[in-house]
Amino acid sequence: MARTVVISGGGTGIGLATARAFARDGDRVVLLGRRAEVLEQAAAAVPGAVARAVDLTDPGQTQEAARFICERFGAVDVLVNNAGGNGGLEPPPDTADPLAAVAHDWTVNFRLNVHTAVLLTEALRDHLASPGGRVLFLSSIAALRGSGSHPYASAKAALHPYAQALARSLGPRGVTVNLVAPGYVEETGFFGGALPDERHDALVAETLTGRAGTPGDVAETLHWLASAAAGHITAQVIQVNGGAERGR
Repeated sequence: MARTVVISGGGTGIGLATARAFARDGDRVVLLGRRAEVLEQAAAAVPGAVARAVDLTDPGQTQEAARFICERFGAVDVLVNNAGGNGGLEPPPDTADPLAAVAHDWTVNFRLNVHTAVLLTEALRDHLASPGGRVLFLSSIAALRGSGSHPYASAKAALHPYAQALARSLGPRGVTVNLVAPGYVEETGFFGGALPDERHDALVAETLTGRAGTPGDVAETLHWLASAAAGHITAQVIQVNGGAERGR
């Protein structure tokens, strides 16, 4: 039976690859994100997908998007909280004050990575399929070992206790909640463009598999966690980073 799958940040990269993985099963996919044109292009490339432009940092817009989803599709079987980023693509702070710039950086990262996931999840939590619902969060290797962007790493780490508490409260309903923590993934817009060869090679060298991750690596993990085969897995952080978190 076809399921309803909601994916935030579904227009590109990991989100789009995840949409394709679920659509392959004949599931109904709802793509959410801020860029309407990008979402429409993605929906046209994914059979049966529906696009809805929304700023998930805005409670009102998020509630409206949730209402649209529930009125059109009913219960949500799978929620993939993929929207986020390190803030590098956002407008810079309009200030010369270094402390104000720090505040801006931290605020932006928490809005992009935490507020988007929490607001969408809370808007849909009463509409999750019970039993059988799945809630999935995109964390990061940075949440586990830190990174050069402290605000980004901290924002991703903040999702962990929220997801674990959610797993505890939704477990009696037969709903599982898990996080996936990718490492370096090529073919995404995370860095705003191609990395310098030296940086790319250094990240690949940290893995035990000798290669960068792909959006498909992460998408297939999310797809499996949403399957019946993973029905007894909850409150976990699944790492998809080629062993890079362990170090060489």
